[in-house]
Amino acid sequence: MQQTRKIELWVGTFVLAGICAILVMIFQVADVKSFGSSDTYTLKAEFDNIGSLKSRSPVKVGGVVVGRVTQISLDKESLLPVVTMAINSQYNQFSETSSLQILTSGLIGEQYIGLVPGFVFEDEQMLVDGDFIEDTKSALVLEDLIGQVLYSVGGSDKGK
Repeated sequence: MQQTRKIELWVGTFVLAGICAILVMIFQVADVKSFGSSDTYTLKAEFDNIGSLKSRSPVKVGGVVVGRVTQISLDKESLLPVVTMAINSQYNQFSETSSLQILTSGLIGEQYIGLVPGFVFEDEQMLVDGDFIEDTKSALVLEDLIGQVLYSVGGSDKGK
């Protein structure tokens, strides 16, 4: 009887340790930094095509994550996607001439937003909470590129 209880205690301990290890791995893969809201400011931008960009996608400058996409909506007047981003407030030195582009990690990896810092002129303002970035470059959609290549190859064969 005593030996059975001891085995049950060890099995329970290992199961609990396994569950904790799985939770730690899930949080690492999901890139969860904290449960609370850190100090951020909001930027918005309008794109022609966002491809497969999703909420929680990273915003990167030179490969360094400086923020996350918080919301993607459709503008009712222009019918174009508007992306809202939360940028960490420690990165508050981007000028209004900065631009955004939607990039892909690898050939078919996840999409993220690349923030290209603009030049700071003497009369240039810095981006602040709620600003709208005008200079954007939409996502390259692999299917569209393949279609263009096939169309151009097919069109050149007919001329012969």
